[in-house]
Amino acid sequence: MCGIVGIIGRKSVTERLVSGLKRLEYRGYDSAGIAVMTDGAIQRCRAKGKIANLETCLGKDPIDGPSGIAHTRWATHGAPSEINAHPHRAGRVAVVHNGIIENYDEIRKALPHRDFVTETDTEVAAHLIDDALERGLSPRAAVGHALSQFRGAYALGVLIEGAEDEIYCARHGSPLAIGYGDGEMYLGSDALALAPLTDKLVYLEEGDWAVLRRDAVEIFDKDNNPVERPITEVSGVDEIADKGQFPHYMLKEIHEQPETLAQTLSHYLDLGEMRVDMPKGLDFAGVDRVVIVACGTAYLAGMLGKYMLEQVAGLATDIDIASEFRYRDPVLSPDSLMIVVSQSGETADTLAALRYAKEAGLKTAALVNVMSSTMAREADVAMPIKAGPEIGVASTKAFTSQACALAALAVGAAVQRGRIDTDEAGRHCRDLAVLPQRVSEALQQSEAIRGTAQTLTQARSIFFLGRGPMVPIALEGALKLKEISYIHAEGYAAGELKHGPIALIEDGTPVIIVAPEDALFEKTVSNLQEVAARGARIVLFTDAAGAEAASELSDTILSLPDAPSLTAPIVQAIGQQLLAYHTAVALGTDVDQPRNLAKSVTVE
Repeated sequence: MCGIVGIIGRKSVTERLVSGLKRLEYRGYDSAGIAVMTDGAIQRCRAKGKIANLETCLGKDPIDGPSGIAHTRWATHGAPSEINAHPHRAGRVAVVHNGIIENYDEIRKALPHRDFVTETDTEVAAHLIDDALERGLSPRAAVGHALSQFRGAYALGVLIEGAEDEIYCARHGSPLAIGYGDGEMYLGSDALALAPLTDKLVYLEEGDWAVLRRDAVEIFDKDNNPVERPITEVSGVDEIADKGQFPHYMLKEIHEQPETLAQTLSHYLDLGEMRVDMPKGLDFAGVDRVVIVACGTAYLAGMLGKYMLEQVAGLATDIDIASEFRYRDPVLSPDSLMIVVSQSGETADTLAALRYAKEAGLKTAALVNVMSSTMAREADVAMPIKAGPEIGVASTKAFTSQACALAALAVGAAVQRGRIDTDEAGRHCRDLAVLPQRVSEALQQSEAIRGTAQTLTQARSIFFLGRGPMVPIALEGALKLKEISYIHAEGYAAGELKHGPIALIEDGTPVIIVAPEDALFEKTVSNLQEVAARGARIVLFTDAAGAEAASELSDTILSLPDAPSLTAPIVQAIGQQLLAYHTAVALGTDVDQPRNLAKSVTVE
């Protein structure tokens, strides 16, 4: 969600802080600001809207200095506005904050003598620290006192007048990294923010707080004990952040999928032996049930994983929305395995579900794109998807890599449980091995899909239908379309159509049907005929056999490459991504940064 950048050094920081914020735009935001220390005094500049507005503000009233903090805000408490934008200021203190301080109202009431001017929860952090300073505490003690009062999730960066040679920071529930430079230290929400500055990062662990100086850092754990955290060298992030020849990150990432899927498969398959290399410590033989928990697009990848694990491995599998999971008092067996799925590995609700399961005694596994993330560190087994940094807010390559990894795990689980023999496992592995080529072929349909997308721009509502493993793909198609085009879209299991949704079908309503020729194809065709009889405009995503069988039943047929049942849903997902992308471009929306959305939801 929100983004943080900080620098403490000996040369001017404003331009580099703003550059860091631009690299965090993909996370989603509605205001931006910076605070710098100049001759021992804090100066601020903030603006509502895009970072360009902040640059305009800085052009009119320049500020600069050798240390500073900067922030992009995604509004939670208080409307998007300049006054609610970070950094927040109280007396000698400036603060930037990601997350939510849940007891902010309680803290505010405990400080009746302080003058609060914003609607945000973050402002209490600045006041709490400044109040402690006025009571005679040292800057370090004042920050420690404030941290002890907070409940909720936070990543904090703090500047204090009178301590101009230090930046204070802390994390609890929201990720934060410290970067090492030559005579400089850096602070960032993620590696991408700091990529041009350093490739040496320390990821703070849960409850850590730190004091940054120009040439050193002191890190303390949640009990205020000095600790050392490992330095990680991160490479290649800066190059990945370049759009290259593509007009949008989303289109670039769609076209990267043959490569990213190959990376995923190289981790999970032994292509020489044509077998699955199961992650160390993961054995499905004694598992009675798998519980997959995730949010958003990752949830839909998990839903597809449910089909795979049940159909290939014969393993009972539940799929749960993370934000609901622990609040319904789920019945859990100690012989069950929880798999959490998250691109960032920091999604707040999913992380909370992981901790709930661990407390209940379940074995846990995290399928993530960031192996330094909190989920990867806290789960019993950490499993990468190898998709690389994903900048577009609407997930594409992470989704297909998650689905691909789950497919490989389903095959491996089937072998461990004696459900299939090595010959059948080898056949599935060969099917997976050619998946990148099938996806590359699917991408060649981009122009045909673009033509179809042009016809959807005037629609008020669009419906997506599928059966079996294509249901998650229909749901994902609807989610992608509404995320970036702002057209109302709903996905349904096609068999549910007559149980209510068909009432919304009228003359000209676009209905997208995802139906390669498979065991359920004839049933899907029956549903196609039901909506066609009511005047719907049918767009059928299928394969060659399906296109021939339904040639007279659809207004538009888009044929994607043939694929076996295990990988066909992933191939069909490419068509849905391209349809959403081209529709949004035709409408002129902000494809990479759709309104009101954030890349990683690190608060409940």
